[in-house]
Amino acid sequence: MAGGTDALVHLRAGRSDTNVIVDIKKIPELMETKFDPLTGLTLGAAVPCHQIYENTAVQSAFPGLIDSTSLIGGIQIQGRASVGGNLCNAAPSADAIPILIAYEVTCLIAGPEGRRKVAVEDFCTRPGKNILEEDEILVSLHFPPPEKNSGANYLRFIPRNEMDIAVVGVGVKVVIKNDTFKSARVALASVAPTPLFVREAGAILTGQPVSDASINKAAQIAKAAAKPITDMRGTTEYRKHLCEVLTRRSLQTAIARARGDQS
Repeated sequence: MAGGTDALVHLRAGRSDTNVIVDIKKIPELMETKFDPLTGLTLGAAVPCHQIYENTAVQSAFPGLIDSTSLIGGIQIQGRASVGGNLCNAAPSADAIPILIAYEVTCLIAGPEGRRKVAVEDFCTRPGKNILEEDEILVSLHFPPPEKNSGANYLRFIPRNEMDIAVVGVGVKVVIKNDTFKSARVALASVAPTPLFVREAGAILTGQPVSDASINKAAQIAKAAAKPITDMRGTTEYRKHLCEVLTRRSLQTAIARARGDQS
């Protein structure tokens, strides 16, 4: 249990059954936040959200991560909930995962056979399931160092403040050089069985001028890639429309940040 904000709910609802719960917040490596401008950020799997968004170095280097961690539940939840736990829970609607994909995060996993690394976009396998074996644990998340003229953003839509589950979420990261997209990554939440890495949206931006036309093309690709269902939070058509709108808006914010506006 990294924070318990999901695990305890599942136990009380009868969705999972266990005789033993281990709180991993006393394991030093899982509670570390280490940032170096040259090597990047290593975030322990059990670090609570509030320690992330209150860290000034992380605020400056990874504003997209601040976007997501400040949205996960209310202030009480943020005192316990962790990005690592949010990832391991593997909910398609998870707010932390799209921005982790956008930031090209690598997961460090430990087990009896040693340690292994996996790209975060390969971590979730289906709703509520991930690649961890029963005898493995997520140790940390590694973010590459921020590139010059890069910007990121996470944006979501919820129907009202009382329903704190994304109808659609979008995480993006861009790198700009000479007013041209050097690279870009786009990921979506709540529109597929797992958080969705839309490689094609980033690929179509790469090498293109920073313009409304380029942004609109990427947003349309994100819309086409989404495979949402209709449920109480929204219809398939509504969610696909939101993918286009939120991808466009999120890219615009990321571009502004890449140009120096870190608000």
